[in-house]
Amino acid sequence: MIVARIILAALVTMACPSASMAQQGTPQEQAACRPDTRKLCRDLVGNDTAVLSCLQQNRAKISRACREVLERHGR
Repeated sequence: MIVARIILAALVTMACPSASMAQQGTPQEQAACRPDTRKLCRDLVGNDTAVLSCLQQNRAKISRACREVLERHGR
């Protein structure tokens, strides 16, 4: 029983990316939002939380590709 719990915990840990990885996104997701970030949120680059907030506030102005990335992540 204890071994099963340890294995389950290991699988869950491997399946869930770290918070910073989740915020940064995959290289493809970053590429989808890079133009919008440079255009609308350039002063915030380096602060993932602030950039995400900026993209959310400017949702009507961002590209469809970036908007889809935000939606996939429930943002």
